[in-house]
Amino acid sequence: MRKHTLTGNIKVHRAFPSKFLGNRRDILVYLPPGYRRFSWRRHSVLYLHDGQNVFDAATSFGGVEWSVDETAERLIRTKIIDPLIIVAVANMGEDRVHEYTPTPGIIEAKGRRKKRSRGLARLYGRFLMEELKPFIDRNYRTRRGPTFTGLGGSSLGGLVTLAIGILYPQKFRRLMVMSPSVWWDNFAIYRLIDSIEPKPPLKIWLDTGTAEPGWEQTRELCKRLVEKGWEPGKDILYMEADHGNHSEAAWAARVEPALHFLFPLGK
Repeated sequence: MRKHTLTGNIKVHRAFPSKFLGNRRDILVYLPPGYRRFSWRRHSVLYLHDGQNVFDAATSFGGVEWSVDETAERLIRTKIIDPLIIVAVANMGEDRVHEYTPTPGIIEAKGRRKKRSRGLARLYGRFLMEELKPFIDRNYRTRRGPTFTGLGGSSLGGLVTLAIGILYPQKFRRLMVMSPSVWWDNFAIYRLIDSIEPKPPLKIWLDTGTAEPGWEQTRELCKRLVEKGWEPGKDILYMEADHGNHSEAAWAARVEPALHFLFPLGK
């Protein structure tokens, strides 16, 4: 068995139910340093998909975690980012491909049977907005408005983050979009962006690694967002990680600049 590597004040909610999706999943909630001491303070909240990989090497894919807890602890203690609450939302294994895709489609897999997706991103978004977020807001001292609420993920988790942000900007305004699966359903995300009118008030961190297959598709995604009105350095920050691959370790290395952009101290 792998050793657990949780750092800081983390609460665990086992088997959290969803009526929308008809399933249960574990939810881990990271509370910032000083949460108990400063009982008057309310906090911004970042929700992260693939919650097994966010805090704990014992549950992470390949035993490599994103180390979001360690990174957040350090950045908060050194007053680089706001003391925020981070909610790790576990994926549902085989059902991940259904919940993290905005349209139905097929994943091609060499040597394995094809996976078909039902394209349940809108239902998954409703689970986040109407079931999980109200629970977090009731049980923790949150800043509840959309300006103070973020969403993040990588790969298909990055794709669903951007899709939900565009579809539901009244709930999520700060997006951490890492190595998104732009290719999904013949570039369905391009079509969604092209349909935006007017531009929603989203602050977006977008990245990719130059060792990832099709990484140029993310550069094109950034270009389309800028054409829609996002201003580089202000409400969108795009990073190409030189030689970065499609892995938990690569995303862990980019958590710090992403948090710094999305949740800077006092903003």
